[in-house]
Amino acid sequence: LLALDYGADLCYTEEIIDQKLLSSKRVVNIVIPLDALGTIDYCMVDDIVLRIAPREQKRCVLQIGTNSGENAAQVAKMIGTDVAAIDVNMGCPKPFSIHCGMGAALLKQVDKVKEPSETLNLVREIEKCGVAALGVHGRRRDERDPHPCRIEEIREVARTVSIPVIANGGSGEISCYKDILKFRTETGASSAMIARKALSCPSIFRQEGVLPFDQDVVNFLDLACEYDENYTMTKYVVQRILGGKQDTDPRGRQTVLAGSNLEICRAWGTENKYEECRRNRLRKQCKRSLADEPADYEYYDVTFPL
Repeated sequence: LLALDYGADLCYTEEIIDQKLLSSKRVVNIVIPLDALGTIDYCMVDDIVLRIAPREQKRCVLQIGTNSGENAAQVAKMIGTDVAAIDVNMGCPKPFSIHCGMGAALLKQVDKVKEPSETLNLVREIEKCGVAALGVHGRRRDERDPHPCRIEEIREVARTVSIPVIANGGSGEISCYKDILKFRTETGASSAMIARKALSCPSIFRQEGVLPFDQDVVNFLDLACEYDENYTMTKYVVQRILGGKQDTDPRGRQTVLAGSNLEICRAWGTENKYEECRRNRLRKQCKRSLADEPADYEYYDVTFPL
């Protein structure tokens, strides 16, 4: 939501495993005005797997990790109408994804993706599957962030297919909105995807220029309070924005030591926003409880005689 507010056109979710989504239950929280959030949630017993706000529904891309075409299809049927698009992650090189046959491991499984000997043949085959767009990370499976992004190879992919190509991997060279445009132009892609830089500097999408880091933190916390973000994710995002300032900024140290969203908000002076949102949720929950009560009542005298 914060990235969209700053100017991003679409936003991807984190990679969510297909089995986790298929094990979740869809909860529609749109009984306005009684509902506090107005979101669509995919929930497990003790966890919210995915929460989609109304204003991001048409701009949210669900990214799934899968090693099964059948499971991926089931996820699409289950969630497809709640998001703008579904992305199958075929590039994650992390051990968990590889070990489970997901992410970059899919590129070696001939029965799941027909792997020609050359990358350009591969993308032609993927295009034939009917995908709407193709995201390309400019590194190979064994390469990591310090390795330079392979600009020319992304450009070759963009020339080869007729579908939109989304270029990824340029965060190390991006420090402002103009750099995003430059990266897109250099790769010849239809659009650019920003990952690491968007986490450390969400306002990178602002055409007017990036904001001070503490303003990014406050703006994020306001949304986290409004949409009841869980403590773990709230702390993670704030720490990603802080980076090395966790050790040098007093508010960063307080964030590291914080054990709840309220404590994080206190560190950044947004505790009033936290309390306001909490009261609103409680008030609306009470209204919902009253609305659920039966309209007709029967009264019985159970007074004990004196």
